[in-house]
Amino acid sequence: MLLHYPDGNLAGVVGVVLAFLSLWGARIGRQSGPEPQRLRDSTSIFGIAVQGLGIGAAWFGPMQLIVPDTIPLWTEGLLEAALALCGTALFYWARATMGRNWSLVARTRSDGEVVQSGPFALVRHPIYVAIFFMMVATALATGHTINLVVAIPLYVIGTLMRTNIEERLLRESFASYGDYAQRVKRFIPGVW
Repeated sequence: MLLHYPDGNLAGVVGVVLAFLSLWGARIGRQSGPEPQRLRDSTSIFGIAVQGLGIGAAWFGPMQLIVPDTIPLWTEGLLEAALALCGTALFYWARATMGRNWSLVARTRSDGEVVQSGPFALVRHPIYVAIFFMMVATALATGHTINLVVAIPLYVIGTLMRTNIEERLLRESFASYGDYAQRVKRFIPGVW
């Protein structure tokens, strides 16, 4: 069902939309006023744009939403929604763990630190993993599974662009980052 269903599942789409809408509040709690910057690299905006193209590809195409009327369709929709909501929960866990260190554009703070607790004890870039889960859930819920052939490579390329910049800044700013990077994988615990 998940891989060949041509229509979107309303239950899954509702979960995906709620998950993405909740991210609008992700910047709430940021300190206002000037931040003590150490290093900043605005070229990470290009990576953000490529990631955005990947996420957009997951949504792209006509949608004919169906209301689940069988247990398998409800199960499928709830699994899609659960994947999106798990991505959202991981995003917020990572965001809360980072605290004032979090930023959309790659930068370090002079009063910052290498965050190694919470989800960062498992992978170095849990926010990108979280958004990946949400993107996959989107394609499944909207019936655009085939779009993942384009969406995943775009998202991975954009993510690698961003992580390379971020990790360069972290290595330049914090001596402890090298040891952390050797211990903890980028995206999949113990693998990659």
